[in-house]
Amino acid sequence: MKQTLLQEKYPVYTLEAKKSEIRYQNVDDIIDYLKSCVDEHPKACFISTFDHYQHTRAMSGGEIADNIRAAKHILFCFGTHLPNPQVMAVRPRSIGVVDQGDRFVLSFLEAPMPLANNAMETWVRALIETADTKQDH
Repeated sequence: MKQTLLQEKYPVYTLEAKKSEIRYQNVDDIIDYLKSCVDEHPKACFISTFDHYQHTRAMSGGEIADNIRAAKHILFCFGTHLPNPQVMAVRPRSIGVVDQGDRFVLSFLEAPMPLANNAMETWVRALIETADTKQDH
C-alpha cells in the first residue's frame, strides 16, 4: 500500500494489485467484501455504494480513461464524535475500487481519525494477504 499526495494536497492510500493477487475477480465482489467489513466493525456504519463509472459514462462530456473498466465507491462513516460543524467536511469515508483489466486499484483519502485509517488499511490489505483462500461469489 502506498501513501501519496494527490494533486500535492490530498493524502491518499492506494493499493494496486494484479487480479491473480486478490481473492475476488470483479469490483462488485470487492465492494461486497468491503461492505461486510463495514457491517462487522463496531464503529462503522454503511451508507451506500456509488457506480462512478456509470455516472461518468452517462454524463454529457464525461471522460473515462481507456484502461478503466469499472469504478465504484463504498461509502460509510466512523463518526464516533461530532465535536463541531467543521468535522462534517471530512466525513463520510469512502474506498474506491477500480478495475483496470488485469489489475485492481483501491484507494481512500486519509482520515483524520487513526481508528478509521487503521480499519480501512486493514480491510484493503486483507484482500492480498488472504488471496490464497480465493473465493467465488
